[in-house]
Amino acid sequence: MVFSSVIFIFYFLPFFLLGYYVSGWRAGALLAGSAAFYVWGEGVFVFLLLGLIGLNYVGSRWLDATSDRRRRLAILAAVVVADFAVLGFFKYSQFLAHELNHFLPHAPLPEIHQRLPLGISFFTFQLVSYAVDVHRGSVKVERDLTRFAAYILMFPHLIAGPIVRYADIRDEMHAQRRRTAHIGLGVQYFIVGLCQKVLVANVVAPLADHAFAADLTHLDATTAWLGVWAYTLQIYFDFCGYSNMAIGLAFLLGFTFPKNFDYPYIAQSITDFWRRWHMSLSSWFRDYVYIPLGGNRHGLLQTVRNLLIVFFLTGLWHGAAGRFIIWGLYHGAFLMLERFGLGRLLDRAPRPLRHLYAMLVVMVGWVFFRADSVPQALGYLGQMAQLSQFAAPDTALAILLNAQTLAALAAGTLLAAPLLPAAMQALRTPRAEPPRPDLPGRLETRSVHALPIPLLAAGFVLSIAILVGSTLNPFLYFRF
Repeated sequence: MVFSSVIFIFYFLPFFLLGYYVSGWRAGALLAGSAAFYVWGEGVFVFLLLGLIGLNYVGSRWLDATSDRRRRLAILAAVVVADFAVLGFFKYSQFLAHELNHFLPHAPLPEIHQRLPLGISFFTFQLVSYAVDVHRGSVKVERDLTRFAAYILMFPHLIAGPIVRYADIRDEMHAQRRRTAHIGLGVQYFIVGLCQKVLVANVVAPLADHAFAADLTHLDATTAWLGVWAYTLQIYFDFCGYSNMAIGLAFLLGFTFPKNFDYPYIAQSITDFWRRWHMSLSSWFRDYVYIPLGGNRHGLLQTVRNLLIVFFLTGLWHGAAGRFIIWGLYHGAFLMLERFGLGRLLDRAPRPLRHLYAMLVVMVGWVFFRADSVPQALGYLGQMAQLSQFAAPDTALAILLNAQTLAALAAGTLLAAPLLPAAMQALRTPRAEPPRPDLPGRLETRSVHALPIPLLAAGFVLSIAILVGSTLNPFLYFRF
């Protein structure tokens, strides 16, 4: 059940919100509704998730109850290893067995064909961050099992993030009253995210699919560049749209989720890109991997090692395939180049040139992310490099480049930059809430301009009309 579906918007959400606000047991209602949401899509896997919740709840209580340093480290290690063992079995065992079989031709390991539970990467990282934060003392242990389970199972972020740390919402989980001050803001976030997903991502998706499904021997440069342009917009508006819908749903429930995107396609470098793209994942790897490894505090070689580890894991987190690992290491390599010399050259370059560099690097990386294999990605990049082979669109491509697709490409390209906030600022449109200096920047999702109600209503009606009349409604991050 995706957020951008008729059944969620008109059936599940209204009935859930009614029960949530009528019920006197806030955490219980949230837990019951979220469990129903997950069971709808995954069925029996909810018991796996409940088992992990119980393990982490008991382990964290033990952590809180003991002061012996070695015992605390042992408990933390056991909990974290158990969490990652489950993730590893479901997500990486098949990939590992396949790779090892190259070296074991006479005694191959059995192939494991196991369906991946929805959202396993996201809820595993939240469980691990909670256990580590309890060990560090940066968050008080949650003694109420229902509240803890509701935090992990909370349906807005359960399937595809953002990765929400318990420290960010603990006070709101313990609030005695449901907050209703940001319901209007929640509706705005949800509609904006819905429009991003339905009016841009879904519309350009067939163009990307056509290009990446084409036979490389017949793929021309025109189709290749149009395909990667479409995919660049699709993955951003798909994932950013989902994150905005999740943030909006959280506001409707009285919670504040962290910002997950900050216009990454206006980045002036790859370092800047990773400050703006999937921010909750970037900050997770920074706080729980990069800094504990030593960060950049122990010289050049260790900094390089730490960056490579982080971006190897970033690529692997996205998928059990060599192309994802290459994508992660590719970005890590550019971050190292920028840190050790290229960044100073970029600082002296004109702003348009810096932006062109960043977008070219990002788009080349998306080819590895989208292709079905490394050889296909390399072949696709080879066709993109044949700049002398630009040709008029063939019949199939011309059909896909209809008025709706062209409008979505144009709108996506323009709205990937902060033009709408700039227009609201120029029109002196008030903000929903003034910026708070005491609030971390990643949680500053309340201080946005209040969009005109007619604009939101038009976007909502148009999105629903397209959803009703279309069978195409994919979501790229569901299985990550």
